[in-house]
Amino acid sequence: MWVPQLGEHQQPVYLSIADALGRDISSGRLRHGERLPTLRELATALDITPGTVSRAYNEASRRGLTQGEVGRGTYVLAAAEPRLPLPAAGAEAAERLRGELLDLSIIKPHGESRQQWLREALATLAGSDALEAALDYAPDGGHPAHRKAAAQWLGQWLPGAQWQQVVITSGAQHGLMVAVSALTESRDLILCEALCYPGIISVVHGTGRRLRGVPMDEYGIIPQALRELCMRERPAMLVCVASCQNPTTSTMPNARRAEIAAIAEEFDFLLLDDDIYGFLAADSDIRPLSTFAPERSVYLTSLSKSILPALRIGYLYSPARLLSRLTAMVRSSVWMPSPLTAQVASQVLSSGLHQQLIAQHRAEAAERQAMAREIFAGHTLYAQPHSYHAWLQLPAPWRSDEFALLARANGVLVMSASQFEAERNQAPQAVRLVLMSPTNRAELRFALTKLNSLLEGGDPKRFY
Repeated sequence: MWVPQLGEHQQPVYLSIADALGRDISSGRLRHGERLPTLRELATALDITPGTVSRAYNEASRRGLTQGEVGRGTYVLAAAEPRLPLPAAGAEAAERLRGELLDLSIIKPHGESRQQWLREALATLAGSDALEAALDYAPDGGHPAHRKAAAQWLGQWLPGAQWQQVVITSGAQHGLMVAVSALTESRDLILCEALCYPGIISVVHGTGRRLRGVPMDEYGIIPQALRELCMRERPAMLVCVASCQNPTTSTMPNARRAEIAAIAEEFDFLLLDDDIYGFLAADSDIRPLSTFAPERSVYLTSLSKSILPALRIGYLYSPARLLSRLTAMVRSSVWMPSPLTAQVASQVLSSGLHQQLIAQHRAEAAERQAMAREIFAGHTLYAQPHSYHAWLQLPAPWRSDEFALLARANGVLVMSASQFEAERNQAPQAVRLVLMSPTNRAELRFALTKLNSLLEGGDPKRFY
């Protein structure tokens, strides 16, 4: 097994490993096609974390020294065969910035292997016949080939999904804006969870609609509370994140989803089923909310959470009667989502690579959730087995805004419950912790331990 000779390094370890790789390739110690040790094997040999080895391999790949293949490992490239090298990233400056704050505020998939497969996808596209179409204008709704790839993927949640009912958007946030703008009118009432993703708040208010939050419990929106609100006011749409809800992580059981759909039928409003985290649901029998009322529901998802943040492609699945309004709004807002990005997304979906990547993300999330439960064992922590985030309830006398400010002062970024209020004064004393953002688990453990030490310190005033 190849083990680099590092000596005394005056730079981050991952850069020393990448430098050693370059030296050993040049000297002939490592030959083209040779398989490098796994992350765990090399981490054990060097007594470092697998995350550090991952960064080293990513840096070597950036320099054109190695090539990673999902499920097979990392291989040496010939010195004369650089593969899509990227410009230098200013590693030393990036390292200094990374050391300032540990960011647990942005929900995203773990990025250990994404550079390798993305380079391969781009290289494949560059030599394929699909490139020409990907560089031209797309028809309304998106290229049929891209919509067919999407329908095949959506079919695991929406059995029998038809590609003609798919509308491609520039990510889920754009899809949300398209649906709200196209299917409701100015000053219409939009409902959502009392605690919701801030993007919902900005879209509803930004488009001149009114927003009301529906009370929740540990399973999401409370049906009786929704019914009582509908009896007082006339909503045009309910935006609902029924699986691994952001921020509370609640997942609605099928029986409650059926109740919500029945209320939508009774009071004649539309459902926007924001299922961006549906792929993380632990119960495979969970059905999307939209399947309980398909003729008045629009299903929304994207690849930014399941595959890669930069893959800004979203998918709306709509009943036929609403399609023309949705496609017209896409055209009005961005004319068309990037066909080039849509082609890369379609390659990932058609090849089956997405299944491997999602399995990796779910496995990594499960390990990190276990770590969070261990560290916060004495406190109330809400989560799902494979969710990317957790919802930490703060004990008295802590307040959420106060805790978030002190966490930042101690080098950790989290989001306060008040940042998720659909209406003011609806938030409990809690914070959202994103577990997938740190590069490695050791970094995450350090951040969570710092947060737990604040809670264990008792009176918040002692930290001022």
